[in-house]
Amino acid sequence: MSAVTSVGRKQSDTRAKRKHKIQWSAYGYISPAILTMCVLSFLPMFFTIYISFTNWSQMHFMNYRFVGWKNYIELFSKNNPLSIAFLPTLVWTLVFTFVSTTLNYFVGLILAILVNDKALKEARIYRTLLIIPWAIPALISTLSWQGLMNQNYGQINALLHLFHIPAIPWLVAPGWARVSIILVNLWLSFPYFMTVSLGALQSIPTEQYESAAIDGTNAFQRFSFITFPNVWRVSLPLLIPAYAATFNNFNIIFLLTGGGPARATTQFAGYTDILASSSYKIALQFNRYDLSATLSVVLFVMIGVISIINMRFTNAFKGED
Repeated sequence: MSAVTSVGRKQSDTRAKRKHKIQWSAYGYISPAILTMCVLSFLPMFFTIYISFTNWSQMHFMNYRFVGWKNYIELFSKNNPLSIAFLPTLVWTLVFTFVSTTLNYFVGLILAILVNDKALKEARIYRTLLIIPWAIPALISTLSWQGLMNQNYGQINALLHLFHIPAIPWLVAPGWARVSIILVNLWLSFPYFMTVSLGALQSIPTEQYESAAIDGTNAFQRFSFITFPNVWRVSLPLLIPAYAATFNNFNIIFLLTGGGPARATTQFAGYTDILASSSYKIALQFNRYDLSATLSVVLFVMIGVISIINMRFTNAFKGED
């Protein structure tokens, strides 16, 4: 009996050691990814937080010192050049995020419904053509739109001139510059939402539409009670990160307008600058790395809070019972 017990203990110890080796080998497999994340993500993030509590700038590059919450107080204090730029930039960032992402989503949804129509024989051709803006690198597309929207020699104003329409200051006037950014972002983003909506549309059972047709519903009622709820349920987990990405969309601002036109009240942010581009400008144009890091930390916290609120109230990532 004791021999059987001894053998059982040895087998159990062998299994435990083997399991322990397997666990450590798993850490070995994922160690390159963990190391990469630490070097490229976590280390810069903690260093940025550290800089935000110092006076690191061009004047204090080697002899910087710890200043505590001074930069954050300066950001939210009155009659300060940075605080004067912060509030209007924050408002425009929120407006740009909500208007642009929502417009992109519904344009992509409408186009997906149109090309998903079985009666449309050229659906594949239209899908291919509509996916082209997504296939072209965003850098090339944005720079192309910058040339097209030039007030003096842009092709869009040249076309308007043929119809005796005055030239539009697309990238010069503050209002038109903001409209231009939203339109260009629409061109870059609607194919993504169209693709997401197409996948959701094709997962809707046809029996629902057949039953609705028998009940005598019209097209708008079928869209309101069948199409949109089903597409919304599938696309919502992807829509929330899209809002966060647009909130932090530095590329289109930097490439299209450079944050301009300039404001008369502050030099830290132009009329089209969002918080991300303003932080970049403060760091590389004015060499105030401390204030740039402070603004980056505030931006990080805001994106995190907005994402958590959206996920909590929409239950986008909550499993179904």
